[in-house]
Amino acid sequence: MIHAKPKPIQQPDWQAELRAASIETGSLLAALGLPADLAAADNTGFPLRVPAAFIARMRHGDPDDPLLRQVLPLAAEHDVVPGFCADPVGDLAAAAAPGLLQKYRGRALAVTTGACAVHCRFCFRREFPYGAQAEANPERIAATLAGMDNVEELILSGGDPLTLSDRRLADLTKAADGIRKLRRLRLHTRVPVVLPSRITAALCELFAGSRLDVVVVIHANHPAEFDAGVDTALGRLRAAGVTLLNQSVLLRGINDDVDTLATLSDRLFAAGVLPYYLHMLDRTAGTAHFEVAEPRAVELHQALAARLPGYLVPRLVREVPGGDCKQSLERATGQP
Repeated sequence: MIHAKPKPIQQPDWQAELRAASIETGSLLAALGLPADLAAADNTGFPLRVPAAFIARMRHGDPDDPLLRQVLPLAAEHDVVPGFCADPVGDLAAAAAPGLLQKYRGRALAVTTGACAVHCRFCFRREFPYGAQAEANPERIAATLAGMDNVEELILSGGDPLTLSDRRLADLTKAADGIRKLRRLRLHTRVPVVLPSRITAALCELFAGSRLDVVVVIHANHPAEFDAGVDTALGRLRAAGVTLLNQSVLLRGINDDVDTLATLSDRLFAAGVLPYYLHMLDRTAGTAHFEVAEPRAVELHQALAARLPGYLVPRLVREVPGGDCKQSLERATGQP
């Protein structure tokens, strides 16, 4: 008897897209009609990685495109600048267990993976020792949180937690559901913006089935990052009962003007996302060329507050190692 060969298991489309992400600066620049010498030789140990869905939103022939500027390695990354270091936010000092950090009362953060769908050149964990800090697993999370007081929220971070498979995310969610002291599960992710196909029906069912309040904090820095695919992905999350917030990083030459920031807030709200934080740059080695000076940041934030209703104005903050909360840089404006 001749047995039929089993059909090969097909990868979900998002995983195929992730595997096909661009990792060559030459091919990326060629696709955009730009010269190969625009990028620096990448010997920083932090290679290029950008999905096709994100590349498709970049302007052809524009070396200053704000999406391209976020992902393209430049020679400035090799500059040694005082005050810029490998661990600017004190992650390593906050380790409660391998892969589990606690900086603030009531919250614990699990470093679930070192993988990201996109490598943002300003990333504050670009030099994080993922190998030495073993990634958090469900058993370790449950055991460690059991011994912590006043922890009501578990944050899944990375890398990017949404690069994990549904099975691994289900294991993490089930573990969190079983920790009775927890009330909220929060995920920090760039994936709905750079790889919207990841937001599948199965993923949304997973979140909808949790007993916890699920919060997804996306990361968008510029209104050009949004298109119909991103809107659809965010709509699926909202339909699953997920609360959507956004955090941005203030980046020189990318979003450091009030028109861009105001348009971003409007675009976020149209997609069902509330602006949450506008972060000062975390001073990671190799990122100094992105920094916006604090007086300019405060000036921009005041102008934004004067233009928009309060619910569309993100909080301007800086993370200070060892602090008990993020440091607010806002100034009173008298605006409603």
